[in-house]
Amino acid sequence: MTDNTMPSNPPITVNCPTCKKPVEWGEQSPFRPFCSRRCQQIDFGDWAMERHAIPGEPADLHNDNDPDNRGH
Repeated sequence: MTDNTMPSNPPITVNCPTCKKPVEWGEQSPFRPFCSRRCQQIDFGDWAMERHAIPGEPADLHNDNDPDNRGH
């Protein structure tokens, strides 16, 4: 008799961006890619305090030529 079951793939593991602890990527890790709510909140605070930023030119929020800018 042959076994027709698919071989199981090893779980994907990533490092928590905050503390670098290994985190298994799956339903058992609700805060992924973070290992915990604490690490998630630390990261959120860093973004809120502008310790993290996406590289590039700042957005021009006062562009008079923008058709979506209707004087509001």
